[in-house]
Amino acid sequence: MGTFTVLLGIGSPDGQRFREVEALVDTGSTFTSVARSLLETLGHRPQGSERFELADGRIVERELTEVPIRIDGKTRISICVFAEEESPALLGAVTLEQFLLAPDPVHQKLVPMVGLMMPGGRVQVT
Repeated sequence: MGTFTVLLGIGSPDGQRFREVEALVDTGSTFTSVARSLLETLGHRPQGSERFELADGRIVERELTEVPIRIDGKTRISICVFAEEESPALLGAVTLEQFLLAPDPVHQKLVPMVGLMMPGGRVQVT
């Protein structure tokens, strides 16, 4: 087993232009992240910032925004972190869940999964 990459389409704020990036599938990352320069070239501006813990334990603050992301022809709006230029693009857990995809590290691909939800109607707790 191990890590693998997938192609993502990163869209402009209006969803009219997309740029493909090769992203490392990283379920240990909360959000997807791509280079700041790519996001800015597409016209994105930060909508806020949050604190993140890096793999080495350091806490950093990074800006983020909502971005159209395309995977296998489907597009969803997902939170994306403005990453340092030297950092690899990462496909994070939130985006994977939004697309109802799970990593298959043995076959190095993303596989569809069934979404979970509470049954409709009144739920009786005993």
